[in-house]
Amino acid sequence: MDIVFVKYLHILSSTLLFGTGVGTAFYLLFISRQRDARVVAPVARLVVIADWLFTATTIVFQPLSGLYLAHRMGVALTTPWLYWSLVLFAIAALCWLTVVWLQMKLRDVALAAAASGQQLPLSYDRYMGAWAALGVPALISFLVVFYLMTAKPSFG
Repeated sequence: MDIVFVKYLHILSSTLLFGTGVGTAFYLLFISRQRDARVVAPVARLVVIADWLFTATTIVFQPLSGLYLAHRMGVALTTPWLYWSLVLFAIAALCWLTVVWLQMKLRDVALAAAASGQQLPLSYDRYMGAWAALGVPALISFLVVFYLMTAKPSFG
């Protein structure tokens, strides 16, 4: 496979991963502040769909394409910028797995509240707090990975 094409797909995939993550987080966070379950429920449902459709596929493709590129370019996995990129990506991916589970809980709570004509219950706030708390290390990890992939610092 042409290395330039794989690089292109790798960059495109990282853009989709990051953009979807930031975009869906923005919409879910700000719509949740309204507390109207009838408004929150459809947005939460679409956030879950977007995460499975875009984030899940790119979170699998990113390390595969990155490892392929490293192999083709002769970059050892112990190279500091690559090693730390992989570690941080793993941290972000683990956060994402929990975040997507929390998003499904948020969706389900919002759908149940909307169906019964109620406002969002306190359990929604607890899930949202954990969701936001896990989003911070994931975001920071991805930002550092972007830096490491771009700058490829020597660490010494």
